[in-house]
Amino acid sequence: MSGAAVDVEVEALVVGAGPAGLGLATRLKARGVASVLVVDREADAGGNPRHCGHPPFGLREFGRVLTGPAYARRLAERAVRAGVALRLATNVVAIERAGEALVVTTAGDDGVRRIAARRLALATGVRETPRAARLVSGERPLGVLTTGALQAFVYLHGKAPFRYPLVVGTELVALSSLLTCRRIGAAPVAMVEERAGPQCFPPFMALPRLVGVPLHYGARVVDIAGSPRVRRATLAHADGSSSEIACDGVLFTGRFTPEASLARAAGLTMDLARGRPVLDAFGRSSDPRIFAACVLDRSVETAGWCWSRGRAIADHLAADLAGRLPPP
Repeated sequence: MSGAAVDVEVEALVVGAGPAGLGLATRLKARGVASVLVVDREADAGGNPRHCGHPPFGLREFGRVLTGPAYARRLAERAVRAGVALRLATNVVAIERAGEALVVTTAGDDGVRRIAARRLALATGVRETPRAARLVSGERPLGVLTTGALQAFVYLHGKAPFRYPLVVGTELVALSSLLTCRRIGAAPVAMVEERAGPQCFPPFMALPRLVGVPLHYGARVVDIAGSPRVRRATLAHADGSSSEIACDGVLFTGRFTPEASLARAAGLTMDLARGRPVLDAFGRSSDPRIFAACVLDRSVETAGWCWSRGRAIADHLAADLAGRLPPP
């Protein structure tokens, strides 16, 4: 790695300090990888569970039920105890090839740093599809959020952005949003889903019934009105009819897409249908030095599944460093 002017040299660099990234990094240390560094743009490690203040998290990882913040802290503490180095509040701005090594340029509170790594693992997670990408027309009032934004308002800032929201979607994260709403005393007026049935395991839909939230299948939001705050949303139904629902917020949940900007910036071959890099059976990309812990090989999963996926990729990456992985 001596051919490039670098500040740090590591065996493995992991981008993303969520459950997948921390699980991957901790497993690499357990597999004997000498130096493992995790970088993340957030100031605290743990990913999305940091602002999911409800259970259940951690049963498969720690053998007990935890809230999201407690789970995130435990994952980070376990990684540090294992010898993983964390560099937080740090953005990756460039990925270059330098002989057999990859040189990753980062920018953070400690300035610009160049990190040479024999292997790079992308664990950058997913993001929800917001209103604009769903092509929902209407005014631009206050109160239109994704679940991630809601959880940040509630668990990180102690704010209640609405009282009577309309929840769009029926993935697991939509059910999570109901628990977040209960925490702030908000009463969702309805849940709407474009499909004829839920996107999560059907028995889980007992939760909205238990908390008194009506379900509307075969319906989609086509217009939002209100100023300065949301006043109503217009629904288009599968039978061709339309209706209006009074609400003071619209919460768009789910429809996750991979956060793949770094994969594109690195020039990796992309799977356009899935929105993520093309990977082989070992999680290896078109550049065999770059692995990815993608969670969208099927529907978006729980934090525990992402953690488990990261550990599986770590086993392959460690085998590759030791020369035991089949050629790409």
